[in-house]
Amino acid sequence: MTYIMSLFLLGLVLGLVAVASNPSPYFAALGLVVVAGMGCGVLVGHGGPFLSLVLFLIYLGGMLVVFAYSAALAAEPFPEGWGSRPVLLYMIMYLVGVLVISSSVWSGWYEASWIPGDEFGDFSVFRGDIGGVAFMYSVGGGMLVLSAWVLLLTLFVVLELTRGLSRGTLRAV
Repeated sequence: MTYIMSLFLLGLVLGLVAVASNPSPYFAALGLVVVAGMGCGVLVGHGGPFLSLVLFLIYLGGMLVVFAYSAALAAEPFPEGWGSRPVLLYMIMYLVGVLVISSSVWSGWYEASWIPGDEFGDFSVFRGDIGGVAFMYSVGGGMLVLSAWVLLLTLFVVLELTRGLSRGTLRAV
């Protein structure tokens, strides 16, 4: 289980580096799908399969539509890929930053801290994510407003990221 969680976390970090370093919305959307999948895999490994499924479906249903729309309006004739020199330099810079920060906090990580919530099943009546599901349905109104606000904020962030030099989605079509 530790190897699988390490693989998910490595994929999460590499996907975030791919999103942060690439100016093209096409490759950034692919990186975000990888990040969403790896993040949901981490959630499943820690005992939250329902939350992982809900987050992944919301992401694929909502955010990919926004990325398709913004990528269609911000169409570049020659988008920069992950192999181009500036993007590769940014990727190396971000990976070095991740390595420096992780080496400074490395002594606090132990393999015993990666125990998922389902490992304590002998001592509990419910699974790890059932309490979260009941809480989400009991106070769903606040969660709905918070989710709508986060999606609206994400829409503005995506539109700003895909703007580029030619004003992207804000230009006259």
